[in-house]
Amino acid sequence: MSIGFIEANAQVFPKIIKKNSQTGVPTERRNIELRQFDQEAYLRTLSTQTDSILFQSEVNLARMQSIISEDPLGFIWAPTNQLIQISEQVQIDSIWVTAFEHYSNWDSKKVDIYNLDIRNFQDSLSLRLYDPRFGMNWQMPVDWDPIEVNSRFGPRWGRMHYGTDLDLNTGDLVFSGFDGIVRVRSYDRYGYGYFYVVRHKNGLETVYGHLSKQIAQVGDEVKAGDLLGRGGSTGRSTGAHLHYELRYKGLPFDPELVYDFEKKELTKQDLLISKELFGHVAKAREAAYHRVKRGDTLGSIARRYGVPINQITRLNGISTRTILRIGQNLRVK
Repeated sequence: MSIGFIEANAQVFPKIIKKNSQTGVPTERRNIELRQFDQEAYLRTLSTQTDSILFQSEVNLARMQSIISEDPLGFIWAPTNQLIQISEQVQIDSIWVTAFEHYSNWDSKKVDIYNLDIRNFQDSLSLRLYDPRFGMNWQMPVDWDPIEVNSRFGPRWGRMHYGTDLDLNTGDLVFSGFDGIVRVRSYDRYGYGYFYVVRHKNGLETVYGHLSKQIAQVGDEVKAGDLLGRGGSTGRSTGAHLHYELRYKGLPFDPELVYDFEKKELTKQDLLISKELFGHVAKAREAAYHRVKRGDTLGSIARRYGVPINQITRLNGISTRTILRIGQNLRVK
């Protein structure tokens, strides 16, 4: 039996009434008819007919672990006990890959694995960010009082800053913002430094950058407030802070649409996901060109636009040894 939420109305349940059993029909195969009903009866039914972790805090569910296969060139999902040749195996509950309409794949190396084209994003939906009744909790990622914002989401130094920078000292504890599972534990020398990506039940993913120490492992299921690591200033950073991002299907949006960091509060329980939420992404992903000036190098141009050097060389059919001409137009996106 699969369970689906109707957008934000996660607390509304259909009633389940079993018809009279027929002769020779096993109990577990009785027909089920939908009606309005009380919540307790519904949860009792869930405990025997679903493995949804959405209800693990209220129902004792037996869950199976599945092997997630990762390959640098693609994604393969192997059902439990099926042997395949792979480059890496991560033992996690398969519901983190197959459940919810938000997730259909898994990769523990890349931040954005969804390749969602914002131009094709037409529909809107409401995400319930937290609901303690169904094991969906939240917590501030740092425990300062008050929490100070060093740098906000938006354009910064000629490039987009896709998160909110929260002040801390090197070694301060960093916590998971919501219940979820660690999808990426990695290091980015020219960007995030030591960082995590955590996938959440509510459909979002969070990024935690510039850590000095990583404690959680890929595949660890974490509760809101569970320790991920310690803050620092690794990667592209000018001082100790936590770079914190919220993403939906790989697309970042302003965390302060959800958080009031000074008050240490979530400003809403339900978040409307729409094309307008990612307007900055659409603008940033438009084709962009740079006119070469004196002193420009491929490296400096790449840093200015926040793109890799090999992207510029590929888009322009040049190599890293190509001599740039003043006044030359280079496509960077």
